[in-house]
Amino acid sequence: MKILKKIFGLFYILIIIALALVAVGTAFSVLQAPGGLRLFVVMSGSMEPKISTASVVIVTPAKSYQKGDVITFFANPTQRDLKKSGTTVTHRIIEVSNDEGRATYQTKGDANEDPDREMVTQAAVLGKVLFSIPFLGRVIAFTKTQMGFITVIVIPATLIVYSEILNIIKEIKAMISRKKSQKAIINKDKIWDEAERIDNKAENTAKVTDTKKSNKKVKIPEIKKTGRKFHKGQT
Repeated sequence: MKILKKIFGLFYILIIIALALVAVGTAFSVLQAPGGLRLFVVMSGSMEPKISTASVVIVTPAKSYQKGDVITFFANPTQRDLKKSGTTVTHRIIEVSNDEGRATYQTKGDANEDPDREMVTQAAVLGKVLFSIPFLGRVIAFTKTQMGFITVIVIPATLIVYSEILNIIKEIKAMISRKKSQKAIINKDKIWDEAERIDNKAENTAKVTDTKKSNKKVKIPEIKKTGRKFHKGQT
């Protein structure tokens, strides 16, 4: 029984960690984390084998980018809604150009034969890829949909909160029960102390009574002498 409880507890912790990672990943795919870090989902195989399909890439902005860097950028500079899928592209820089001090980048997917048609401007670049996490992208992409958010985040989170509330109620009841037990023990001790005090008092009273009785003197009646004299022949 204890082993099953330990296994269930470990499984429960793993679920919480997984939910936390998915929630954080979903948030960072839209918002910017401290340090400028962002998370994006790669749903194509254009960067295989370096970045597999359905991977998550961690991206950080840089002041400049060099040839060979893998960058994430807006597919269409006029559409920058990160909540929508297909908004970004993650490809490698194969050439850097400078036009009047403005850098532009020629990009290409490692698995693609031809480079991308459009040059990428510095303003369209979201950042350089630091590393990738395979397979996590499908979960995050699904979570970004309404059904996925309810299924992966809302329902498990509600069950966890409900479970924790039940545990809190259970602990409160146990605490109240312990206090009642302690109070009953204290009252019982008080009753025993009072009974012992009464017994001691009765015993002391009995001893005092016995002592008084033993010290009491028994009075013997005295015979009074008279001054009457007896003469010979008198009776």
